[in-house]
Amino acid sequence: MRCLFLYVLLLVAYPMTAFGADALLFECKRTEKDYVEEYEMKVLPASATQKAKIFLDDRDLDQSDSNGTQTVKSIVVAPGAILMTIEARFDPEVVQGAPYSAGTVMTQMTLSRNTGVMKKVETINGGILGATLGNGTRVSEELCRPVSGR
Repeated sequence: MRCLFLYVLLLVAYPMTAFGADALLFECKRTEKDYVEEYEMKVLPASATQKAKIFLDDRDLDQSDSNGTQTVKSIVVAPGAILMTIEARFDPEVVQGAPYSAGTVMTQMTLSRNTGVMKKVETINGGILGATLGNGTRVSEELCRPVSGR
């Protein structure tokens, strides 16, 4: 009887864990004044063997180079929304002779699975972005629709 219980538990639990790690694919559109950008976003929630990942047009958002790092910190997939957090850190730099301090950008995105609206909250602190756009929090919205069958 105990073996039967464990077998049934495995049959029920295994698809749930596999579902949690399935890639979610979206076609998104960002509009700002007269500028329109369309891109594909792939969201891979964390699994037992891999950290959470986000790809924009097949470009991994986890990146590191001599100018700084960008890291996907978390992805939470809930029935009504997908919550994503990204952190970027930039080293001090000199661009065209102008020095800029180190800076950070924290991005929190909430994608409504019901409406397709993705609310993006970005907090800029220092660096070239703080100097050119200003430090502080910016809120924007984009529209994403799920892509199936790929």
